[in-house]
Amino acid sequence: MENSIGKTKVSVGSWITVPHPTIVELMSSFDFDWLCIDLEHSPVSYLELQNAIQIIQGKGKKAYVRVPLNSHYHTKFPLDAGPDGIIIPMVNSKKEAMEAVQHCFYPPKGKRSVGLARAHKFGFDFNSHYNKNIHELDLIVQVEHVNAVEEIDEILSVQEIAGVFIGPYDLSSSLGIPGQLDHPRLLECIKIVEKKALLASKKLGMHIIQPDSSILESNIENGYNFLAFSIDTLFLGHNVQNQLRKIKR
Repeated sequence: MENSIGKTKVSVGSWITVPHPTIVELMSSFDFDWLCIDLEHSPVSYLELQNAIQIIQGKGKKAYVRVPLNSHYHTKFPLDAGPDGIIIPMVNSKKEAMEAVQHCFYPPKGKRSVGLARAHKFGFDFNSHYNKNIHELDLIVQVEHVNAVEEIDEILSVQEIAGVFIGPYDLSSSLGIPGQLDHPRLLECIKIVEKKALLASKKLGMHIIQPDSSILESNIENGYNFLAFSIDTLFLGHNVQNQLRKIKR
């Protein structure tokens, strides 16, 4: 699905929250560029995570993981499972962005610890994995609090940060307007992040929650180049709902 809009490559993925291998394989069979397994808001075990990464990458797609917290403990095994990128929630300052770098990269960039795992073929290919981690790992931080908007220049100044991913629901809550996604204050904050990320030549991401291609296209026109298009449960639920409506009519 990846294509160029002007000089910008647009990468479109989706979320995996139901870790059953059939769901992961089905989602991986379609024309997404990447899929992200969600450990923050989903009942995904570490074994299910590793199996999902294997399936996604086996289908030639990039596998991302969203961890539940910006900590060494919460990033250690997800990285050992061998994803192509990692998404860190609620990063609100340069200090927290630097902490994410420390958790995710091996020395000298960071302080990631070494364990025999899938990422480096269980110890048989550590050197190439080390170089891939240092040079190719996509570290995406989520901007989902007003504090992050206020600190966005400093966050983007961290070289190892590949991009930012806006979380509109949590951002609206931090502004005292939870769920009001059309509120002028929220839209103003989003515009600030959009402008700053594009000026810094970073990936600019957002979750298009509803499976509506027109919303996706609108975001691409606004410069977004790393978009999560809906989620496994909504793709299933919307199709069931729409077909039942037709039957009842």
